[in-house]
Amino acid sequence: MQARSKKRWKRILLASAAVIVGATLWYANSLTKRVKIEERAKVKVWSEAIIQRSHLVDYTEKLFVQLEADERKKADRLADAYRIIDNPPRGMDLTFVTDYLWSNSTVPVLIYDDYGRKLYDINLESGLTNFDSLRDEMSSRFNPIRFEEVGQTVYYDESLRLKDLKTAMAELISSFVSETILNSASVPVIMTDSLRQKVIHSKGVNIEELENPESLQARLFRMSESNNPIKVYLPGEGARLIFFEDSVILTSMRYYPLIQLILIAAFLLTAYLVFSSSRKAEQNRVWVGMAKETAHQLGTPLSSLMAWVGLLKEAKEIDQSMLIEMEKDVQRLHVVTDRFSKIGSQPKLTSGDIGQSVSHTLSYMRPRISKKVEIHLTGIQENIEINALFNPSLFSWVLENLLRNAVDAMEGRGEININVNHSAKGVTIDISDTGKGISRQDIRNVFSPGFTTKKRGWGLGLSLVKRIIEEYHGGKISVLKSELGVGTTFRIILQTV
Repeated sequence: MQARSKKRWKRILLASAAVIVGATLWYANSLTKRVKIEERAKVKVWSEAIIQRSHLVDYTEKLFVQLEADERKKADRLADAYRIIDNPPRGMDLTFVTDYLWSNSTVPVLIYDDYGRKLYDINLESGLTNFDSLRDEMSSRFNPIRFEEVGQTVYYDESLRLKDLKTAMAELISSFVSETILNSASVPVIMTDSLRQKVIHSKGVNIEELENPESLQARLFRMSESNNPIKVYLPGEGARLIFFEDSVILTSMRYYPLIQLILIAAFLLTAYLVFSSSRKAEQNRVWVGMAKETAHQLGTPLSSLMAWVGLLKEAKEIDQSMLIEMEKDVQRLHVVTDRFSKIGSQPKLTSGDIGQSVSHTLSYMRPRISKKVEIHLTGIQENIEINALFNPSLFSWVLENLLRNAVDAMEGRGEININVNHSAKGVTIDISDTGKGISRQDIRNVFSPGFTTKKRGWGLGLSLVKRIIEEYHGGKISVLKSELGVGTTFRIILQTV
């Protein structure tokens, strides 16, 4: 009843822990989903803004191309005007041409004489002092106009408005790229060329990963699986691909429930091991203390019994056959005392004939159990030793406990079969009875301290058996099979020499 109550409480605590863990994981998962929805909404707005801005840049670039063509036409017309003045057609009125020249407000002009002196300038940047350098730049871009009669040369360049347009376009493209990367809603971004080979800009990505071509392609593949890359066209640079994926925070939160579950499991496992170890250590102290105290208490009356048996042997009127049996029981008490005194210390294992030890234990037990119980021993042959490492005194104690349990299970009537088998893996000893058997739900608890199906009993016998076999002998004991109403078979495996 005590074991069942303990098992019921374990189930309640386990169910409570499962509810707590489940609720925590559900809340964490729900929080992750909400963050994911918000992050995806931000990324969607960001990606749509990128597309809209790329369209704006494309439209602006087309407009700038038209303005550039117009400004170039103005520069060409201005040059034509100077050429007309240099060689005017007969009868042509030059008033309009000269007015056009004087109305020039955008095209830079420099006029030099043959001696290299600057005679005239217009539409130049304020504060400019190095006119000769500017003249050389102008002559490299546009052919100067020569006036032979007056010995002057006219140099001109593209209009100031055209330069401003180019500067504005470059700033627009730079602003587009920087805002694309910086305002990326905290998501990792990689901008590449149209062939996905060269990284133009990046954010939130390990630099070492970008420097390795294989790592770069693998990262781009993962990003493209997560979100389709955005294709944009930048004036003067060509097509660009923008790859992006979920933010680092969202990725971390996605694995947070799993990490949380692992941490909770590790904590519970550690707590279980600590409490289990503490409980086991406490049980060991109880076992050792009880065993030592039992051996101590048996010592005094045992010495007295030995003295009385010695005195009775000298009396002639006492039946000596009875004294012989009494002396056997006293010797047995010596063995029991020795067994209890060894609990708590590592017993000495010696190589010996396990078959002889089993036979000796059975010869002692047969006269002390019901005559309606038949005991059969198989697997042992005369003059053939089955050697194993064991402690004879403790191993005999194990067999006695198993035999007594078998007799109790059969209620004093039935058969007990003991089979000893020797192989390369070890010595196997099977103890079978024809008792009432053990239910499946009780098989896992038969070796637990305090578990018993008897109305009277402490439930310590099989627990002591397991401790002796597994902890002291390094062997193994288990319920090989059991069937209600048919019987039970225990198996012991010991190491060979």
